Amino acid sequence: MSLAVFLICVMLVASSGALFKPDDWYRALAKPGWTPPDWVFGAGWTLLYVMIAVAGWRVWERAETDALLLPMAVYAVQLVLNAGWSAIFFGLKRMDWAMAEVLCLWAAISVNILAFYPIDPVAAWLLVPYLAWVTFAAALNLAVWRLNRSSL
Repeated sequence: MSLAVFLICVMLVASSGALFKPDDWYRALAKPGWTPPDWVFGAGWTLLYVMIAVAGWRVWERAETDALLLPMAVYAVQLVLNAGWSAIFFGLKRMDWAMAEVLCLWAAISVNILAFYPIDPVAAWLLVPYLAWVTFAAALNLAVWRLNRSSL
């Protein structure tokens, strides 16, 4: 499978962020002082999505066919979870469900790194910034949820 296929799949996931994005509801929420400006999210996610696609492609190209099932299944799960967060947080406006979802995403990325490492350590390391960013996103999700509990 070509890198282009992985890039297309990851860009489909990214489209969830385009469909469900910060709106007036989000802008009106209380946020911690360490919340980055909106443009940081777009720039950061763009780079991360390229790294996620390259990581998946590298494992696909390097693994023996019988060794692909688990790493690619975990890869698919974390992509689905990634796509779901924006829909839950911005679409449904459910910060509590989004918090639970982002914790599942964090766990899936962690397992994905562990599954990729024996096949291609570079691919595993390409997912580490993604895990770091999702850790930050989870902290921000929690902070925004806590700051706005009484107004929901």
